[in-house]
Amino acid sequence: MSFGATAQELKQFSIGYQKTGLPVIARQQQVIEKVLSDKGVTVKWVEFTAGPPLVEALNVGAIDAGWTGDAPPIFGQSAGANIVYAAALPSNGDGEAIFVKPASPIQSVADLKGKRVGVGKGTSAHNLLVAALEKAGVPFDQITPVYLSPADAAAAFASDQIDAWTVWDPFFAIAETRYQPRVLARSSEVLKVNTYFLANKDFAKAHPEIVTTTIAALGEAAKWADQNRDKVVAALHEVTGVPLDAQTIAANRTKFGIFPITDEIIAGQQATADRFYKLGLIPNAVRISDAVWTAPGN
Repeated sequence: MSFGATAQELKQFSIGYQKTGLPVIARQQQVIEKVLSDKGVTVKWVEFTAGPPLVEALNVGAIDAGWTGDAPPIFGQSAGANIVYAAALPSNGDGEAIFVKPASPIQSVADLKGKRVGVGKGTSAHNLLVAALEKAGVPFDQITPVYLSPADAAAAFASDQIDAWTVWDPFFAIAETRYQPRVLARSSEVLKVNTYFLANKDFAKAHPEIVTTTIAALGEAAKWADQNRDKVVAALHEVTGVPLDAQTIAANRTKFGIFPITDEIIAGQQATADRFYKLGLIPNAVRISDAVWTAPGN
């Protein structure tokens, strides 16, 4: 299928994104719009507060592609979601953490035993919580996970309805500016994971050139972000409206890049999926390699 034929069939390309990271930069720079406009394809950006609803939108075809952390596609694949992994991006790293208020008696992850921890179910933060507890020797069933969206968790944390909160940027950065919290663990210290650019499986099959062109454009946005660190904060703030002080914290610890999915990345993601299945957090075992998309000719 030629690129021209593909573009004639496709009039609009819908991308799901969250309030931080490379897709926000790509949107602000309009790099994807530039490469698709002369093909007659417009780009629609759809914002999500977390990965699980984004994956569900991908599954039903409400969006064509999108970016999430490591856990949402695993939960999606286990439930039979019609998604594929198209490319890998760096981990949330230092921008995702488990933390408590400064006055909390909780000093370590081990102290979370018997406590209420706010976390988004099926999110990358969920994986951090599971892995950090495992590392600390605390069985997951010895804490009380309180499954909340970032906005609801922020309210619960503010009113002390939860003892700790596990979340990613910019929500983590916003909490840092408000509370100066005690950080118990960060993803960079506990996990070697990635975030992912995903696509609806049928869309990727029908429009492979759109997917590969978009990945290349995201690569250009990553290059721009690394070379213009001073402008990244303003770019993120312009799209998201997140306060500048919090967005500065988030931007300064964000790693930008996009790369092919290697056997090593698949193995790491498989280890996460196996951990979730063992704990009964997902209903069915999954084989990550079954959902990895390969561009035609590769």
